[in-house]
Amino acid sequence: MPVRTLKRVLITGGAGFIGSNLTHLVQKETGADVVVLDDLSSGDRENLERQHVTFVEGDVRDAGTVRSAIEGCDTVFHLAASVGNRRSIDHPVADSQINVLGTLNVLEAARHAGIDKVIYSSSAAIFGELKTLPIREDHPLEPDTPYGASKLGGEKLCLAYAKLYPIDCVALRYFNVYGPHQRYDAYGNVIPIFAHRALRGEPITIFGDGEQTRDFVNVRDVAAANLAAARAPGVSGAFNVASGVRVTINRLADLVAATSGRAVEIVHVDPRNGDVRHSLADISAARVAFGYEASVTLDVGLSGYMTWCRRALVTGGRDRLAAAASSPVRRRDELRGTSLAGHRSS
Repeated sequence: MPVRTLKRVLITGGAGFIGSNLTHLVQKETGADVVVLDDLSSGDRENLERQHVTFVEGDVRDAGTVRSAIEGCDTVFHLAASVGNRRSIDHPVADSQINVLGTLNVLEAARHAGIDKVIYSSSAAIFGELKTLPIREDHPLEPDTPYGASKLGGEKLCLAYAKLYPIDCVALRYFNVYGPHQRYDAYGNVIPIFAHRALRGEPITIFGDGEQTRDFVNVRDVAAANLAAARAPGVSGAFNVASGVRVTINRLADLVAATSGRAVEIVHVDPRNGDVRHSLADISAARVAFGYEASVTLDVGLSGYMTWCRRALVTGGRDRLAAAASSPVRRRDELRGTSLAGHRSS
């Protein structure tokens, strides 16, 4: 199978959880020059330590900043987003401005720069209430939150551009992603919440009977899916990115508690309205299109994540695991063309 060569890439949201892991993988596997565009509203330059990147602090809602960052690139990984169903319910306007208009700015900049490959980070939130399992790409798309709707809007823009212009656009629909650089916040996912509490010896709270299931995918596999899709010539479309394995929340809580090394109480409370009962992705389309395979089991991935959490939990007397949620947007520094190797930033 022929492989595209990556020489210089733009990663929007590259200082964030998934973006920083992707930045590391792209440099390790391809040696390509990497430009990171991030407004640091949830990302952290500390995630890019020991990585040689061109860093541009800016917002994808600013079309001029996007055009400037994209110059000379051959591939775009668009991860910058306002993430989360609950956050979008609280802030629906900002959610759409970032996820829809920001994506349009990236696509327009890519089109005018002559870029032929854009990888867009979509979400399983676009499906809404699940009707069949496992979930294939042709499952009905009926998002029931502003976040799901805005991610679907961005995805549809990407696929429309792929039809209208000489750009291959791949939308990757992430399921429950976890791994290093994922910090706890008020809108966080279940694994960082459980880890945050377990490492403090606090009770883990489960809503309902805990027999609801989720498809958890390690960030290493998500980064690998991005890179594989970027290297695959002539591939456009939407693809699920998950593990293809479902795990009960009870099992997850037991694994987190055991891995924490602490005596952790597990408490069940009333179920929450609107929670999905079961989730499981069919990942065969991504396997066929660009050779994606999930390689990190939950046991192995959780062990690595908990090790990272222990290191990040308290640094210099303050909580690093929750830092992304509590810190204000950092001071704007122009670091274009400089290396972040060894540069510590908070």
